[in-house]
Amino acid sequence: MNSLSRRSVIVGGISFLALSGHAEASQKSWYIGRIPDKPFDIPLVDKTRIPRQFRRQTVPYLGRETAGTILINKQERFLYYVEDAGRAIRFGIAVGRDGQRWGGEAIVERRAQWPTWTRTANMRRRNPSLPQRVPGGPNNPLGARALYLYRNGQDTLYRIHGTNEPWTIGKAASSGCIRMLNEHILNSSERCATARALSLSSLRQS
Repeated sequence: MNSLSRRSVIVGGISFLALSGHAEASQKSWYIGRIPDKPFDIPLVDKTRIPRQFRRQTVPYLGRETAGTILINKQERFLYYVEDAGRAIRFGIAVGRDGQRWGGEAIVERRAQWPTWTRTANMRRRNPSLPQRVPGGPNNPLGARALYLYRNGQDTLYRIHGTNEPWTIGKAASSGCIRMLNEHILNSSERCATARALSLSSLRQS
């Protein structure tokens, strides 16, 4: 595995169900403020509602990958960003449901701010009622940022992205992508933007 230009990912699950007033109120209770951003502010999640192990934290890292490498442990629902001096930043993630999990290595070819969601052929077969596309914004299932994964010059259709469903972090809930809290993908995508090479690897063990 090389430096910061590689990654492996998984694409987030999407639900376009109408919300009842009770459900809307319950979901709003997850947010305690806003992070200024353009063209939309980012809802700030109440971290006390996230299990402690899935909150952002710095942890020891004794592996061989160099600083700037991203590692994903799908079994434990963690994404690691390797830093210098034997450390890594660990983030809780949501991963794909059984049968919808992608692994391996890929190159992050681009990143997007408030990305547009476009359904894939597989999604269309599973649920023909899904819209063809959803423009970027607070209601978009890809959240505030997305990192696009490529392999051998081809788009894998898998992403590391934000989410408007923070209650899914730590679960197998997506259609294959890796979901992060919006404030976490914001931090990660900014790090990627400053590096020419960023690598992402799928871990079988921590």
